[in-house]
Amino acid sequence: MVDFPPERRRWPRLENNIPIKISTEDFDVVTETKNLSTNGVYCRVDKKLQPMTKFKIHLLLPIKKNNRLATKRISCQGVLVRSEAVAGEHAFNIAIYFTDIQQKDISYLNDYISGMLVKTKA
Repeated sequence: MVDFPPERRRWPRLENNIPIKISTEDFDVVTETKNLSTNGVYCRVDKKLQPMTKFKIHLLLPIKKNNRLATKRISCQGVLVRSEAVAGEHAFNIAIYFTDIQQKDISYLNDYISGMLVKTKA
């Protein structure tokens, strides 16, 4: 049996593909998350972006409502904290920290992430 080191992040991350739109005054990018937490997102874009770039963010979170699948749109703001070029591609993996997000949207994210993590461990 392999012992994995304990998770050092304060908030758990979910490896999942959620549609996301990030935008500034100059451009819009539609992509998918690579991972998601209640305080940020990691995704791939085809544009080189500078650290500390500020974004408007829209996530389309799948939720169950009345035993049906629905979409919860979460809108917030964030800032680029890391950008890494993808070897052999004209793409960049970027990490965005949420800087302005409503508490109710944090609750939606937390419920979604917690529920999905329980399913993946089962």
